Amino acid sequence: MTTRRPALLFSAAALAAALGLTGCAVAATSSGSDSTTATVTQVVPDDLSAEAVLAANSDATTVNDDEWSASDAVDIAASSDTVTISEAGVYRLSGEYTGGVVIDAGEDALVVLILDGADIAGDGGPGIQVTSADDVGIYLADGTTNTVTDAGASYADDADFHAAIASAADLTISGAGSLEVTAVDDGISTSDDLVILSGAIDVTSGDDGLRGHDSLVVKGGDITVDASGGDALKSDTDDDETKGWIEIAGGTLDLTTGDDGLDAATDIVVTGGEISISAADDGMHSETILVIEGGDVTVAGSEEGLESFTISLAGGTIDVTSNDDGVNASGGDSSGGGGMGGGMGDGGQLISISGGEVVIDAQGDGLDSNGSLEMSGGTVTVYGPTGDGNGALDTNGSLTVSGGTLVAIGSSGMAESPDTDSAQSFVAALASGSAGQLVQVVDADGEVIAEVTATKQFASVVVSTPDVVGGASYTVLVDGQEAGTATSGEALAGDMGGGMGGGGMDGDDRGPSRG
Repeated sequence: MTTRRPALLFSAAALAAALGLTGCAVAATSSGSDSTTATVTQVVPDDLSAEAVLAANSDATTVNDDEWSASDAVDIAASSDTVTISEAGVYRLSGEYTGGVVIDAGEDALVVLILDGADIAGDGGPGIQVTSADDVGIYLADGTTNTVTDAGASYADDADFHAAIASAADLTISGAGSLEVTAVDDGISTSDDLVILSGAIDVTSGDDGLRGHDSLVVKGGDITVDASGGDALKSDTDDDETKGWIEIAGGTLDLTTGDDGLDAATDIVVTGGEISISAADDGMHSETILVIEGGDVTVAGSEEGLESFTISLAGGTIDVTSNDDGVNASGGDSSGGGGMGGGMGDGGQLISISGGEVVIDAQGDGLDSNGSLEMSGGTVTVYGPTGDGNGALDTNGSLTVSGGTLVAIGSSGMAESPDTDSAQSFVAALASGSAGQLVQVVDADGEVIAEVTATKQFASVVVSTPDVVGGASYTVLVDGQEAGTATSGEALAGDMGGGMGGGGMDGDDRGPSRG
């Protein structure tokens, strides 16, 4: 939840021009006689497409299957001692390796491990440990089941390697076989790039499940992660703006985590795949940009659903159920808010919705931006909070709609509607009901322009579709009975406790909105 109070804002365009930046940044002064200026370091790019965001990041190194040949593989016998690979090449592992496998092949070496029914256990440490190589591939032979564990390991807090599969080099996993990883700490962790192309991968870890320090890319595979003490997928380089990012371009991911589902120091980009997340904290969290342009994303049971400084929802299907905010643009400069107790000005954060099918069921704010929110396409349904301390829609800056279909129902105390200068008209009204009731907005001829079945108690309704005509009168029906009326697109009457930005809610003959 964010709380609004007056703040002096410089225009994003003027600031960007002054700084010579592409995109926009925002500086803000807090209210009061002793206000000071603080500049948001993030810059919102003009192009929020997945292609543009990925192009701004470093390339993820990938070991493709056509870069090596299985016919060159050297068989390594099963062993109870530690197996050390000291030269570049392709190696096949079958059977039990109870002393672990170490790759120490030199900084320029390409090493490929073909796991062909291999059971690998570390002796007090990682099952597979890469101490020296350029690139490493793990290939899961078709039809085989493979296991890697560090069971019994005890890692110091500053240990260089603390994962069942730990690598100091770029690591790629591919093949049609399966891999089961059981880890005391992290499951699979690299200090560089981690790329998963295919395979059935099941990770159970005490901390993070999959961690690519510089980047983490999933392009295929059937991935299950149970990370009880950390993040399911993580990329955490935070001293280089081109690293610390996550890309999901395909595959099926079933993620259960004691912290975040996806956590990136910079960006998260989703263009495909089927992602199901059950997270104790955020479903997806990135510090800079979160883009969803395709795929099927489901977040359930999280505190915050999707959280980043800039959020672009441009395609795919997105279903978020959260105990707090559903989609939250926050972070950056302290003047931009960031939840209860935060500052109240527009901090430059942005939620941009241009496509996709989005459904949000939130106990906190549904769509919450500590900066602005703009919608130009897509279909968005928000089942907002029941408590008056939050709203289905909540911004610290502008809230504009120029296209798409928006239906938001929630409480009335902090309810907010789009700005009256939005290019697409909207209807906003007080109307109450309970879970299971059908909510419809009808025009003067009785034609239904929008309808939704409530999932919980509600007291306000906001609808914007291309069918809404500016200045026309509309009626809200709840189970067929009139529950409220509104005139679309006009300055809204009725201050219902103060939405954070945009307009207030239309409610009978109340006073003017503070808007």
